[in-house]
Amino acid sequence: MLTPLDIHNKKFKKEFRGYDPVEVDEFMLEAAKTFERLLQDNMDLKENVERLTAKLEHYQHMETTLHSTLVIAQETAEEVKLNAKRECELMMKEMEVRGQKMLDEAAAKVRRMNVEYEELRKQAQVFRIRQKTLLAAQLEMLKKDEEDDN
Repeated sequence: MLTPLDIHNKKFKKEFRGYDPVEVDEFMLEAAKTFERLLQDNMDLKENVERLTAKLEHYQHMETTLHSTLVIAQETAEEVKLNAKRECELMMKEMEVRGQKMLDEAAAKVRRMNVEYEELRKQAQVFRIRQKTLLAAQLEMLKKDEEDDN
């Protein structure tokens, strides 16, 4: 590979009726400068390509990570929804069981109260009958006393 220094240091032998040495030297100097600038530009471009390639790899890695994170987030969201649905169903069943238990307890209490009511009604009826009987017996006694007094 030819370098700018090779061009700059290149010497040509002088021959009779050859090229003008000053003109050749000026041209070689100009060619060396141009070649050096192009070489530097080429190195700068290679560094830029390497830097951009590294950035691209970094962004591709970030994209992969973000994609993985998004997939995990979606899976987690689905799992949370599923768990919430299950919990809701469980709570609904529990509420149904509690509601049925409350209805059963209320029905049992109504039955007990009806039994108590019937018992109290019977006791009241018995009490009235006894009172009537007592009153009738006392009235009978009063009538007897009146008859005896007459």
